[in-house]
Amino acid sequence: MSKPVKAMVTEDLRARYTGVRSACVVDMTGMNVQEQQGLRATLRGKGSRLEVIRNSLARRAFADGPLGPLGTVLDGPCALVTTTGSGIDLAKTLVEAAREFSKLKLKQAILDADPDLLTVELLSRMKGQRELVGEIAMLISSPGRALAACLRSPQAKIAGCLKAMIERAEQAA
Repeated sequence: MSKPVKAMVTEDLRARYTGVRSACVVDMTGMNVQEQQGLRATLRGKGSRLEVIRNSLARRAFADGPLGPLGTVLDGPCALVTTTGSGIDLAKTLVEAAREFSKLKLKQAILDADPDLLTVELLSRMKGQRELVGEIAMLISSPGRALAACLRSPQAKIAGCLKAMIERAEQAA
């Protein structure tokens, strides 16, 4: 490939992956065409995209962007999987796909442009945004639930009876 063509392809890759902040690197060596198409269809159904790109061109294209740290793991035959959604959900999808396609090897991943790389398996075990929001909502509402439980307790009923007796005594006096 000539230098002008490489420069053009690098710029195209840079433009294509500019907004991408989470991605996973996988190895599809040994997978036949039907398995690769099945994997692509599975990923497409989850809002993800798998693309085999030349490692040297990808390293150049990612160098100054959020996917820059992935350049260190781009060696040998590999493919890049990106998503428009959550990187954690993407990792979970890839781990499920690796169970279905035994020859799929999961390598490294980057989450929200964090310079620290994670293994895809580790990333898949993390809690996603929905799970974290649910936990936060539960923590916020738990003091209110505890107060409501106290108000409905037997002590609250006794306190209500005492209050009613005091009010009757005040009315009688």
